[in-house]
Amino acid sequence: MSPRELPPTSAFAHDDGSADPALAAVVSAYAAGRSSLADVVAVLRGTRVLVPVLAHAEVSAEQAAAEHAGDSTASAGVVGLQIADGRTALPVFSSVATLAAWRPDARPVPAEASRAAQSAVSDGWPVLVLDPAGPMAVTVPRPAVVALAEGRSWEPAVADGVVVVAVRDAVRAALDGLDGVVACAAVPGGRAEVAVDLTLRAGLDRQQLDALLQRVGERLAADPVAAERVDSFELRLRSA
Repeated sequence: MSPRELPPTSAFAHDDGSADPALAAVVSAYAAGRSSLADVVAVLRGTRVLVPVLAHAEVSAEQAAAEHAGDSTASAGVVGLQIADGRTALPVFSSVATLAAWRPDARPVPAEASRAAQSAVSDGWPVLVLDPAGPMAVTVPRPAVVALAEGRSWEPAVADGVVVVAVRDAVRAALDGLDGVVACAAVPGGRAEVAVDLTLRAGLDRQQLDALLQRVGERLAADPVAAERVDSFELRLRSA
């Protein structure tokens, strides 16, 4: 089967492999700064995407880098991409053309985006990358992928440069009363989605600091709002 053909499955028997017009429009607007990632995710909820399947289990890092996709791995023929933070993402494609531009030897398997998200979460690859070879690659973060998998709407933890109130309050509640933390604030991150600014009690030694940071991580991971809404945290430390 040519990578430019779709398998004749009943659910997609009349699909010619073209990009969904609504998805193409919102991605184009996102690239131009006229729409948000949340808009892209909202359109994805009801859209068919293509999941690439390869005949061979291994793809070299050199070849993947040449294709602008990062290191590649595969599970049961489905390719995963290693993204910048070291996690593995599932690549999905809007059309057979964008898939062929990335891997002309990949077979397109059509699926609803929600089903692709469910598979990604199940496989432990809870990030999607839409059209990694372009013309506009869109990374869909873990909370949005989980929302897609569960059929829920999604809003980012940081909107218009401000951490949403629910996330900010969740961080403060999780760290309230933690011995050694004098004050904390949740702000948009630089290397991560949300930065947690911690003001720490002066005089902590290395062992105390390490133990404290471990507790901070545990509390944030255990908070349901923070765990559900935030893709990644970074910690910024200062002494009182």
